Formats: sequence, structure tokens, C-alpha cells
Amino acid sequence: MKKVLLVLGACLAAGTLAVAAASPPNPQSRKDNQPQLRSLQGQVMGHGDAPLPEAVVYLKNTKTLAIRTFIADQSANYQFNGLAPNVDYEIHAEYDGHKSDVKTLSSFDNRNRAYLNLHIPTDPKSDAKK
Repeated sequence: MKKVLLVLGACLAAGTLAVAAASPPNPQSRKDNQPQLRSLQGQVMGHGDAPLPEAVVYLKNTKTLAIRTFIADQSANYQFNGLAPNVDYEIHAEYDGHKSDVKTLSSFDNRNRAYLNLHIPTDPKSDAKK
């Protein structure tokens, strides 16, 4: 009887291990099944591709209509992180009363890090004063 119980116990343990090894991993425990967040960065430029520090960059989520802003740094660079991959975003910049064209970061763009430079048509004389 003891031998039968030992054999049954060993078979049960081996069966459990075989089932666990053959089971697919839990998708909730794997990070690679989760959508990869992406980022968008670029530079805001004016007349003659001069950098426009402190330009305000607007990013609009076209699903929720939420708007995020970023003030360009001293090199006129901007960056938005944590963007959903399945959402289209519209982006534009404003500086000294002037506005860039609106550009779109499409949900079909599968880059994890996208780059979009924004050009604001400005008066070269007003750029020289700044």
C-alpha cells in the first residue's frame, strides 16, 4: 500500500510539472504583451531654421481631445512621453503670436520614438530682438 501511494504521488507530481511546463505563460504577467508606450520629440524652428526657445508646443489626443503642453527648452527642443500607440495625436507650436502648421502622429506609425520638427513662420526682425 505504501508503495502504491508513493508511485501515485510521484505520478501526480510529474503530471503537475508536465501540465505547468506545457501551459502558456499568463499574459497578464508578461510585459511584452502590453502595448508599448511611445514618445514624440523634436525642435521648434522659425525663420531660417533658427531655434525658438520657449515656444509652446500643444499635443492633442484625438480620441479624448485632451491637450498637453510643453515649453521648449533653451535649444528649442520639446518631448512628450507615455503616448498610447493606438491613438492619433495632433501637434503644433505657438511663438510670439505665430503658429506652426498642425502635424499628426498617426496610430499607424509604429516607431517607439517619433521625431517631428515644427516650423513657425516668423518675422526675421522679431527673431533678432529676442
